[in-house]
Amino acid sequence: MAVYKLFPEKDTTLYSAFPNLNTGIDAILEISSTVPSIAPSPRVARSIIQFSQTEIEDVIDNKINGSAFSSSLKLFAAEVQGINLDTTLEILPASNTWGNGTGEYGDKPQTTNGSSWKYISYSGSDIWKTGGYTPYVTGSYTGSISEGLQNGVGGNWYTGSGYMTRDITSTQTFGLRSTKDLNSNVTNIIHAWYTASKDTPVNSINNNGFIVKISGSSEFATTKAIQPIFKFYSVDTNTIYPPTLEMKWDDSQYSTTLPPITTSDLFVGLDSNPGKFRKESVNVFRLNVRPEFPVRTFKTTSLYTENFALPSASYYAIKDLDTNEFVVDFDDNFTKISCDGTSNYFSIYMNGLEPERYYKILIKTTINGNTIVKDEDYYFKVVNG
Repeated sequence: MAVYKLFPEKDTTLYSAFPNLNTGIDAILEISSTVPSIAPSPRVARSIIQFSQTEIEDVIDNKINGSAFSSSLKLFAAEVQGINLDTTLEILPASNTWGNGTGEYGDKPQTTNGSSWKYISYSGSDIWKTGGYTPYVTGSYTGSISEGLQNGVGGNWYTGSGYMTRDITSTQTFGLRSTKDLNSNVTNIIHAWYTASKDTPVNSINNNGFIVKISGSSEFATTKAIQPIFKFYSVDTNTIYPPTLEMKWDDSQYSTTLPPITTSDLFVGLDSNPGKFRKESVNVFRLNVRPEFPVRTFKTTSLYTENFALPSASYYAIKDLDTNEFVVDFDDNFTKISCDGTSNYFSIYMNGLEPERYYKILIKTTINGNTIVKDEDYYFKVVNG
């Protein structure tokens, strides 16, 4: 498929209230700003998430292979509170390598062997900068002291200002009733990481992951009326909702001598589906398309063996069978169905899907002004090993 999912190699949350605490294997990533009643100064949490540069380059070089692409960072909400006003999260490229660590939020004593609000790699290592930044890098520092803790630090990141021709800041705004999953376009950041790997100095930065934080002055707001808390699943979750980096491109080709299907009463069968796939595999699914009620005619072959072509504006989607959620939704740009002289077809990279799960494929097309979605129990399973 032209939607390829990568999973993080590491992630952690930085808590201003616990400047030495590492949470590298916690099941939750938190982005928040709260004002406890016992302290007037806000407590802030930011998250850092890193995906493998080798995997990113492999997708761009060997799968996308020169095509235009789009990239999105997706985080799935476990719990969200305090969104009484619109709240904006921003995603920025981190400027330092950092340590994942093996801590969790509730550890007693605290685990400090990885990145924290104060330290880059582990407690006692280099401190995140609060000033004297290298060019095109910044951070945050309020200068205030609360309960003996410094509000400053909490990561450093590239701004791109004065250096990058692309905007490398990505944002998403959440309202009271909007969806609380994060799904933000980070294509410009991926381009910057990729050009750095090719020794292209202009518009390039090293891949040290994403910092996700509340945007601007809202992050350190002192009013108790505004206390947003976002808790997303981390890569260490036991659910099917770890963070993902989606790489999307148009791999469709449409050139066929098959007769076009002209009726909305159509049958669509899914061929080349053994039903079970290893997570490292790639499968080309082919479609058997014909009218549901063929016009009677005198022929020496069966009317039910002739294949027809769906319109070029036809798309596929993938749902998780248990949750009934779209894993890959219909997309006019990135889930187009191809066609050649044999049949319609599309490819799916199985390692972008959670293993030991059942999935269902849906087909959407438009014929004579009628939009048709075929949900015919086209099932398959992805397995480990």
